[in-house]
Amino acid sequence: MNLKEETIETKTVYNGRVIDLVVDTVTLPNGKEAKREVVRHKGGVGVIAEDDNGNILFVKQFRYPYKEEIYEIPAGKRDSLDEEPIECGKRELREETGAVADEMISLGKLYPSPGYCGEIIWLFAAKGLEFADDQLDEDEFLNVERIPLEKAVEMVMKGEISDAKTQIAILKYKMMK
Repeated sequence: MNLKEETIETKTVYNGRVIDLVVDTVTLPNGKEAKREVVRHKGGVGVIAEDDNGNILFVKQFRYPYKEEIYEIPAGKRDSLDEEPIECGKRELREETGAVADEMISLGKLYPSPGYCGEIIWLFAAKGLEFADDQLDEDEFLNVERIPLEKAVEMVMKGEISDAKTQIAILKYKMMK
């Protein structure tokens, strides 16, 4: 069976700094019409960076939607749809941790919430780190922490790391070692 849905009409409900919200009218495979609410996002990256001592760099920051501080790998959104994900990854790693990597290895991409969001997150592993000063955005506040890879895997399995891109990056990186 053909599962593709065809867009008939798109109505923009909200244009924001980070996301846009549209409501599409689609034709379903059975010929009926339905509405699809879609969050549009430029996409982003996550970088799992390992230092010379086998520690993974994490940022711990307050995330407003959850009203809590969470552990994440360095990450951020693309500045534009034209920004190459690897360049975004290099930029975000430097901005958030001060680290510059000799090597960036692709770990693939993921769809964080395909039921309603078109965001794509590209994952990279960074090796051969050198450090300078971080370059945080004016509204960005975080602490950089270093955690051994094995401990990070344990934290994922115990539910101490809840961020999806971080969980996936840790487990993929562990499997490739």
